[in-house]
Amino acid sequence: MKIVVCVKVVPDSAATLNADNGQASWGDAPLVINPWDEYAVEAALNVGGDVTVITIGDETAKEATKHALAMGCKEAIIISDPALENMDTQGAAKVLAAAIQKVGDVEMAFFGRQAIDGDAGITPAQTARVLGWPALTLAASVNVNGGKVTVERSVEEGRQTVSAELPAVFSLVKEYGEPRYPSFMGIRKASRAVVPVWTLADLGIDAPAPAVEVTGVENPPARDQSVEMITGGSPAEIAEALADKIMAEKIL
Repeated sequence: MKIVVCVKVVPDSAATLNADNGQASWGDAPLVINPWDEYAVEAALNVGGDVTVITIGDETAKEATKHALAMGCKEAIIISDPALENMDTQGAAKVLAAAIQKVGDVEMAFFGRQAIDGDAGITPAQTARVLGWPALTLAASVNVNGGKVTVERSVEEGRQTVSAELPAVFSLVKEYGEPRYPSFMGIRKASRAVVPVWTLADLGIDAPAPAVEVTGVENPPARDQSVEMITGGSPAEIAEALADKIMAEKIL
């Protein structure tokens, strides 16, 4: 079985987002594989078969992508093209769908729930729509039986069991289980791996026109904060003074 895991390379989760001349800036934060995507890698490896990891980026994405190879994926592919600089989620879905089709004979495409930099969480469903495959999102478990797959979805109301015929697209949540740590041998093998770079020409598609355009980014306005200490001769007096203050400020 051929399986693809679509991952995104993002700034480290400890990074701080700032506006720099109207553009989003993460400073010099290191790039890592999106933490949610590690659950997708884990699910793909547990299903078994040949697992290929695909990401959209540039040379800076290579080392982070090799993390998935160190976990056990067979190969990795980077899609890089200057025309993708202002790509939105819909454009990413079209590019990833084209890459999945180029890999060929893929039966399962895994995604993380969302990316920690954009938090849109819609690329898996958008990719499924481009491919014409069913989308089984928010998966906490994945069970394959022949050409059919059953997924237990983690939703606000509890758990929902759904099934579909393969091929299909999946997004994984953390309830699936902790991703494995790369082994020493896996890290050594990944360090020597050659990661091919595909362009839009290799995929045979033009640059998708963005449906959403970010026109500017601003830092949140500064907030004036002050602290007022409420004192009194006893806890009862302090409580009464606090209650009066709350009523005066119309908090309640």
